[in-house]
Parts: sequence; C-alpha cells; structure tokens
Amino acid sequence: MSLSIGQAVPELQLHDSDRKLVKLRENESVSTLLLFFPLAFTSVCTKELCNVRDALAVYNKMKTRVLGISVDSPATLAKFKTEQGINFPLLSDFNREAGQAFDCLYDAFGGWMKGVHKRSAFVFDSQGIIKYAEVLENAGELPDFEKIDKTLKELAAK
Repeated sequence: MSLSIGQAVPELQLHDSDRKLVKLRENESVSTLLLFFPLAFTSVCTKELCNVRDALAVYNKMKTRVLGISVDSPATLAKFKTEQGINFPLLSDFNREAGQAFDCLYDAFGGWMKGVHKRSAFVFDSQGIIKYAEVLENAGELPDFEKIDKTLKELAAK
C-alpha cells in the first residue's frame, strides 16, 4: 500500500545526477513535488519532465522544490538531464529504497524489467506531511498536474 495523504514522508537520502546525497525532507521552508518516473530517455518520461522543466518558475513562485526520481544510475540521469536541459534535481533510486518506501514499484515493467518505478506524484508540505499522492498503474499516463498545482497553490497561500 503506497503512502497516502496525511502520512509523513520517510527520511530518505538518494544520490543525484552529480552523485551528491539529497534528503527528500531537506528544506523545511518549502513544499516538495516528488515525481517518480519509470526510465530516463523514454517518451512519456521525457515529456513529463520537460513540461515540469518549462514550468519551474511557476513552481518556484509557489515555494516548491521539485525532485525527479528513477531507478536509473546517476550517470544515466546526468546524461538525460544535460540532453533535456532539466533544471531540477534528478535522484537515483538504483537500490529501490524510495520505490519500496512509497510502494510504487512495478512487479514487471515491459513484461520483464523488475523494480521499475510506477509513474507517481507526491506533494508534501514543509513539515514532510503528504498532501497529494497519485500512483499510476499505466506508465503511458501522466499525473494530474491540475490537481498537483492546486494543492501546491493552497500550500503556498498558508
């Protein structure tokens, strides 16, 4: 069962594309939009993250830190980030710690890859409490960014 609204985000640290450790609950003065995505360089993941890249100024105005997470290696994420001009941290969950904690891993993806993230979105406030949670079974779908943005606007207004 994945984490749900009202629960606390686990205290996890993952390596980013520069191999620096990043805490999920690092900055207690902002909200966080946490986006799990299956794999770098795939069409839907690229579309999703590039849309967020293009809207980052809006998220910054809402005092929101954006983090992308996949099971890809830091080197793969670094190349993807550079090629796509991604302007927010991409974290490697190579060991599937976050995927297990948030319960958003496929048993089998594409029929044979085990332990790939389900496309998921979590918003948590500055205290680390989840305010929005969406775990998609179909990797071809995108999270509901209208609902995500509404949640973030409400948090920014507080």
